[in-house]
Amino acid sequence: MPKGAGYGLPLQDVLKVDSLQGSTVLSGASGLLRTVSRLNVIEVPDILPWVKPHELLLTTGFPLLHADSVQPARAGLNGPAQVEADPMAQLVAEFHERGVCALAVKSGRYLLDVPAAALEASDRLGFPLLSLPPDIAFDDVLADVFAALLDHQARTLARAHDLQRSLEAVLLAGGDLAEVTDEVARLLDVAVLITTPDGRLQASGGDAARRAALMALPVFDATGRFRTEEFSTGIVHQQEPSSGELAVVPVHGGGVNHGRIVAHSITGQLSEVGVHALERVATVVALLITRQLAVAAVESKYRGDFLRDALTGRAGEPQQVAAHCAALGWDINRPLVVAVAELEPDDDTGSGPHTTLPVRSYQDRLAAAWQQVMRSRDSRAPVVGFSQEIIALIPVSGTTAEVEATVAGIVADVARDRGGGRRSFCVGVSRVVPDAATAPEALTTAYQQARKSVAIGRRIHGAGSVTHFGGLGVHRLLSLVPDPAELRSFATEVLGELAGDGPEILDLRVTLQALLDNNFNVAETARSLHFHYNTLRYRIGKLERMLGPFATDPTLRLDISLALQVIAMRGL
Repeated sequence: MPKGAGYGLPLQDVLKVDSLQGSTVLSGASGLLRTVSRLNVIEVPDILPWVKPHELLLTTGFPLLHADSVQPARAGLNGPAQVEADPMAQLVAEFHERGVCALAVKSGRYLLDVPAAALEASDRLGFPLLSLPPDIAFDDVLADVFAALLDHQARTLARAHDLQRSLEAVLLAGGDLAEVTDEVARLLDVAVLITTPDGRLQASGGDAARRAALMALPVFDATGRFRTEEFSTGIVHQQEPSSGELAVVPVHGGGVNHGRIVAHSITGQLSEVGVHALERVATVVALLITRQLAVAAVESKYRGDFLRDALTGRAGEPQQVAAHCAALGWDINRPLVVAVAELEPDDDTGSGPHTTLPVRSYQDRLAAAWQQVMRSRDSRAPVVGFSQEIIALIPVSGTTAEVEATVAGIVADVARDRGGGRRSFCVGVSRVVPDAATAPEALTTAYQQARKSVAIGRRIHGAGSVTHFGGLGVHRLLSLVPDPAELRSFATEVLGELAGDGPEILDLRVTLQALLDNNFNVAETARSLHFHYNTLRYRIGKLERMLGPFATDPTLRLDISLALQVIAMRGL
């Protein structure tokens, strides 16, 4: 017999062989999906050192009369076993810890009744205790079960061979990922997904019921992304018995991580053989993805070059731009905003197994995430990844608040829980372009607005900001100053020591900003800061000694307001 449970059968199927007819499950019925790959007969009490995982143990019951003589190990395969008061219950716990599948006892000859404590332990651990008919012959059981296991092994190998041949046919016929998933789902009787490296769906296969059961598992986030960073690859992930089994296999090609294959069996019969079959599938998937990437790289460069020309005003006349966009499957004949997304340059806050990837990989993943999210919302919206930024032309409608809500929803879906170790990013958003198809120059202006917004937003709000050009206010003017040192010098000259970073200085700046926000209404400012009126009057006097008579000099007040905005900008 092969090692491990790779070619084993679930216990509930083993009980269907002829020689085991009439057997009953005394307890531990929740473990009937345990895999049987070996059989062993025990007739001595010191059997523990010799049992192996996935064994079905057969006994006349004689050694169980001496269960109190068994010396349990201090720790089993899964850590310390729970100490049972009853000797036979302790034996059940030890069998469970060692991965034994079940214990089948011939009834009536030596052991009339199984102790209640052992039955309780069996139910609690999901370790089946079986009662065999008294006239059963162990050699018949051994012959029948081994024959069933060998037959299962032959069928499994034949299925793996059929799968290999089917996938080769799909590959040679120029098939795509959808055809591969359909073929795998049919031959392995599973639901199957192919995901990107960060878990976003690329293709799926299987009937509706199986796919629904897979998608109901708690392994996806709110956007439907498979949480690749939370699950080991290349192994079978066991769920609760009612949830079946899940297998996750990586897809690698040319030293590049292309994603995952995720397969789910409702019946819980995904074995090592199933995983090995999926590893064969992964080779075919890697070839298909590599082929797709090669084609997509050419198409992406062509699309990117055209969009860059359109954004910089070099794409031609309006009718030419509109016709070319339509040929590429893009619709720009509607209100839209231009969004520019840029990775944080020094983001080291990522988590998971992908945090040491090259910057190029992070950029590619961010572009793929934007493309997938936009595709799910509007397949005719242009999204292109450049070397340092991702450009999306987002269709919008409604009020300013509704436009901002639309953009916020897209950004939230892209950034959802930093899937797969992606780094954070900033986004700049232009004003609404009513109709880029008839006024391509408006698209050029919007692109410049979005680029300016992302740069200013990072300086004002820091990492992960989403900044709309219409909300920049005075920062648009400040951004026109090319020399940050000049801005810093202005702030220092106006604020003096208030431009520093000490705790008392920061506190005074908060008071000063509150006074400006409340148009120097002392009573309202005191209430907003939770200060006593006299305390605020004292602070105002201190601020005037440091800054001058800003309460009565409107020009000085304007300078102070601008200086505070400069101090708030980062990177100066």
